[in-house]
Amino acid sequence: METDSLLFGIVFGLAAGLSPGPLITLVVSETLKNGKKEGIKVAISPLISEPPIVLFVLLILSNVAGNSVLMGVISLLGACFLTYLGLSNLKANVKESKDYLEKGSSLLRGITTNLLNPNTYMFWLTIGGPRILESIQVHVSATILFVLGFYMMLIGSQTAVAIVVGKSKTLIESKYYAYIIRVLGVVLIVFALIFVRDALDFFGVL
Repeated sequence: METDSLLFGIVFGLAAGLSPGPLITLVVSETLKNGKKEGIKVAISPLISEPPIVLFVLLILSNVAGNSVLMGVISLLGACFLTYLGLSNLKANVKESKDYLEKGSSLLRGITTNLLNPNTYMFWLTIGGPRILESIQVHVSATILFVLGFYMMLIGSQTAVAIVVGKSKTLIESKYYAYIIRVLGVVLIVFALIFVRDALDFFGVL
């Protein structure tokens, strides 16, 4: 059971870290704007934002079924925040890119994005949470290995992305930098629209 739990954690963590989504987009965006150190701050943000989410989800799973209205509200909040991030990228001043964000704000943006991302809640509601409850009935070590494997790959893969992107520092000085930042802004806004669709689905409109 311990080996299986570690394997599950590694697979799910790698998939979550490299799959297209708001957080990995933000890792790339912050790295290009302020350097790999800021991108890495976004990459490690789940370590701060997800513990309360996991506890919240475990409480739900232990007592009541998931609340679709609550998930709809979270989706709408996420859509609003992602729209704000996307518009910020679209309005970014390339010549002032290094000072575009306040120092230390990358970590806060990563935390906020993850807290308002309904996919995070859905993962822990449907996959992570049940796995924790199942493994802890066998032995606490199985739970520890699952969580360790998951975050090792989630944080590790996104940190690697930040380092790779950070090595392309000359890109910031090129004419293509503004295009990349604006494309990332559009991607964030697309995710915002997807979150709105998800919210309508949660509310039973679709």
